[in-house]
Amino acid sequence: MKKYDYLIVGAGLFGSVIAERLTSAGKRCLVIDRRHQIAGNTYTEKMSGIHVHKYGPHIFHTNDREVWEYVNRFADFNRFTLGTVANYRGKLYSLPFNMYTFHQMWGVIWPDDAKEIIDRQRKDANISNPKNLEETAISLVGTDIYEKLVKGYTEKQWGRSCCELPSAIIQRLPVRFTYDNNYFNALYQGIPVGGYTQMIAKMLKGIEVRLGIDYLEHKGELDALAEKVVYTGAIDAYFDYRLGHLEYRSVRFETEILDKPNYQGNAVVNYTDREIPWTRIIEHKWFEFGRDENGVELPDTVISREYSTEWRPDDEPYYPVNDEKNQRRYEQYRMLADKERDVIFGGRLGEYQYYDMDQVIRQVFNVVQKIKANERTE
Repeated sequence: MKKYDYLIVGAGLFGSVIAERLTSAGKRCLVIDRRHQIAGNTYTEKMSGIHVHKYGPHIFHTNDREVWEYVNRFADFNRFTLGTVANYRGKLYSLPFNMYTFHQMWGVIWPDDAKEIIDRQRKDANISNPKNLEETAISLVGTDIYEKLVKGYTEKQWGRSCCELPSAIIQRLPVRFTYDNNYFNALYQGIPVGGYTQMIAKMLKGIEVRLGIDYLEHKGELDALAEKVVYTGAIDAYFDYRLGHLEYRSVRFETEILDKPNYQGNAVVNYTDREIPWTRIIEHKWFEFGRDENGVELPDTVISREYSTEWRPDDEPYYPVNDEKNQRRYEQYRMLADKERDVIFGGRLGEYQYYDMDQVIRQVFNVVQKIKANERTE
């Protein structure tokens, strides 16, 4: 008998949740990660008393009550809801697209007036059956908003023309004809008090975790430790890129501590024109309302400028480029993965899919349910 039932590759959200769920079901789990930290891209570290989202902002949002109750077992959540500001050449607009945005853009007050302008601009652009992101965006919000708030930001983020990008990217953003600038259409929202790292640490309490270990470099000896493997890394890397590289976008951050209590007055400000090289500036203290865990106002602030870059093999892969070419290649990798009887592929990289955090947790619940069902039939 091997020492562990499951070797879990990756101490991010998927790996940590499945480790907790399997351990609760009586399984022996070992969690490893090539980074020297837990929590994956949700990792937060303290700087000047502020919990800094080191790999970009993560706001937990869900309509899934079971998932919400689950994460609240490991952390208390504050009431933060995201309302983003878009800066286009010094003029500010509300995001996601709502009546505040339409008023700022056109001076309209009534929803019917905003709809009339959008309908007219869609007709002028001669779009009846949108085929890509550009056409979909214009059909949803008109040419003015597309040109000022969508085109530059999106092309910086993805490094591709909007005409080459799939519609699904823009369809993630709400379009509302109400004065509601809450970014997410979710019943439950917030950020863990004390940061995500603390939440993940509670999930992993009592579970063996080894950090700074590259699974693919030591695959043979690590596989020998466990009956099965849960792999949350990049699926193409697992197969040594034998079918070619899948494409990702990567992100880098320039973070600095500022000796002032307030830099931009909002947690996230997007810069939507192409002339500004960064996509957004994050001011981390506002995720927790500018106060520490004891409610004391913090005197300094920490900002991060975020830059989107094309992924290279030594970079961190952040966002799958889910165009037709990459999806075809992923499907080929998925067929290889289906033949790996004792390996479960999961998470954003393991399934080459953009998941929100609640979707990752729901995915884990489904995987564990399937494992239990298979055990009952064996």
